[in-house]
Amino acid sequence: MNLSRRFTACLAALWVSVLTLVVTPAALAADGVGLAGRVNDKFITFFCFGLIAFFAILVTVLSLIQGRLDAKKDQRRHDFDRFS
Repeated sequence: MNLSRRFTACLAALWVSVLTLVVTPAALAADGVGLAGRVNDKFITFFCFGLIAFFAILVTVLSLIQGRLDAKKDQRRHDFDRFS
C-alpha cells in the first residue's frame, strides 16, 4: 500500500515537472520577448557580471559572519574552561 502511494506521488511530481518545463517558456516569451523585453548581448553580459559580483560578495560576507561566530564560540569555550 505504501509503495503504490509513493509511486503515485513520484509520478505526479514527474508530471508536474514535465508540464512546467513545457508550458513555462511559452508563457514567459511571446515572439521572443521575455519579461525583460528585447535583450541584446550587452544586457546579458552585464547581467552575468552582476551575478558573478553578487555571488562573490555573498561568499565574502558569509565567510566574515562565520569567522566572527567561530571567534565568539572559541571565546565562550575559553571562558568556560577558565571558570571551570
